[in-house]
Amino acid sequence: TTSLPRTWNCLHIMAEYEALGQQFCSGYYAQYDANRATVEPFYCDESMYSFEGKSMQGKAAIMKHITEDLRFQAVQHAPTAIDCQPTYDGGVVIQVMGQLKTDDDPPHGFAQTFVLRQPQPGAWFIYHDIFRLVLHNG
Repeated sequence: TTSLPRTWNCLHIMAEYEALGQQFCSGYYAQYDANRATVEPFYCDESMYSFEGKSMQGKAAIMKHITEDLRFQAVQHAPTAIDCQPTYDGGVVIQVMGQLKTDDDPPHGFAQTFVLRQPQPGAWFIYHDIFRLVLHNG
């Protein structure tokens, strides 16, 4: 019998995680932009979230920040690059770069990193979410 080269297996796995990350980002940002409150099922009580250096943990704290502390009314995410890799424990890390437009403000660059975990087959949730605007002062 012949086995596939290890490199091919890794590339095949990478393609699966790339597709998962693309699908996740498409759904997450569509829901977030339409109604921020609808992203609640993506988070759990173990989820960790950092927004511009302010960190919190747990679904309730994260959703309070997303739905109450962020003051804009309209938001539109336009990802320009999405890179994904599997983690050693079966999760996936996703790095997103793109443009963010809120209300009547000009668009700003943003970077967002997600780590997704799957405690049971098909049940993915956000374990880590780190967001930063890409602002150049000077």
